[in-house]
Amino acid sequence: MAIALVLVLVVVGSVVFHFLSPWWWTPIASNWDYIDNTIIITFWITGVVFAAVVLFMAYCVFRFRHREGNRAAYEPENKRLEWWLTVVTGVGVTALLVPGLFVWSRFVTVPSDATEVEVIGQQWQWSFRLPGKDGKLGTSDTRDITAENPLGVIPGDPNGQDDVVVEAADLHLPIGKPVKMVLRSVDVLHDFYIPEFRAKMDMIPGSVTYFWFTPTRTGTFQVLCAELCGQGHPLMHGVVMVDTEQDYLAWLGQQQTFAQLSAPQKTGSTDQATASGLDVAAKLETVEAR
Repeated sequence: MAIALVLVLVVVGSVVFHFLSPWWWTPIASNWDYIDNTIIITFWITGVVFAAVVLFMAYCVFRFRHREGNRAAYEPENKRLEWWLTVVTGVGVTALLVPGLFVWSRFVTVPSDATEVEVIGQQWQWSFRLPGKDGKLGTSDTRDITAENPLGVIPGDPNGQDDVVVEAADLHLPIGKPVKMVLRSVDVLHDFYIPEFRAKMDMIPGSVTYFWFTPTRTGTFQVLCAELCGQGHPLMHGVVMVDTEQDYLAWLGQQQTFAQLSAPQKTGSTDQATASGLDVAAKLETVEAR
């Protein structure tokens, strides 16, 4: 009797905790309420099955408890029960999988008017690249990564010259416009995750993955890495700020393009090449004086 009572209390406590729990989703800030609905369906199905199984165990413990004079009836097979369990299990598994398949199909089917934004993950920071005035992202390759070209933009691609480069800084997006996040990793496995957008995807070295979403409210949202990527993994945070159209354009106008970042740096009114030549000439004069 005590064991049966404990099993019933486990079910009751689990249901109460589910509805009164302080730990729940962050408020959604994108179009992916489909994902929330799918999770709710999963909770209902698994919750009902959990309660049914545990309550059935409590019933069996109480109904078939030991009593003097009673003898157990041995039934090695029960085809009727097996068929019922097979059908019910099949229906339950189908109900769990089908909604997720529909959501996944929408998750990877990008609208034609979506803007591409490239996300580059590396130990342990996030960088971003946005298309310039031509609306196209230039090609990139990890083999082209240098100190002067940290995102690996291919210098010979004309589409990449006006790309906006945001290295280890905040990303801004306009509200209400779909965006396709193109994901690349420089070194190890990462996972780009924004909880409020319900959007996440693994970033695999040597591959390009993607997903899309539409921001539905302005604000500042934290980017997390949801894949263990080394010693500094807990510190790999970033920020995505969703702005009004006016604020977004103002921020965009303050960013530098790849062409600007890769242009020769100047020292005063003399570029680096001239300064280097003068330095060599001065050293030769010193040698001749000696």
